Amino acid sequence: MNDINILLDILKQMVKLHPGSGFVKSLYQQYCNRGGLSKKQLEGLYDKASKTAAIPQNKLATLEAIIKKKPTRERAAATIKNIAPVKDEATGQLLSGILIKYPQHKRVLFLKMKYENNETLTAVEISEIQKFGNLLLK
Repeated sequence: MNDINILLDILKQMVKLHPGSGFVKSLYQQYCNRGGLSKKQLEGLYDKASKTAAIPQNKLATLEAIIKKKPTRERAAATIKNIAPVKDEATGQLLSGILIKYPQHKRVLFLKMKYENNETLTAVEISEIQKFGNLLLK
């Protein structure tokens, strides 16, 4: 079976017509090496080929159809980084006060480390800190 490759035909004609064009040579080499071109590359080829009178309109129409068939990939919108949570100064002072009186208290040391690393403290952990403050500092 004799396969017709319109894209390769267009690329060969463009290389002959524009021998000094690095863009066309690059597309031709990429097509030969990889076996295909991206949608952006095809659009660039179409723009250049449509300005050349020697390329038949039926081949340009086929190239346009190939471009339309390819999916359009859009970059994802930039993600907004999480802003560091506002530290509750009262919680920090309570943790420091407990650690001044009981410097080896492991749970309070863990919660203090979590607080200093800007990790969010859950409601349970905050109530736990308040409970330790009530029990140990009074």
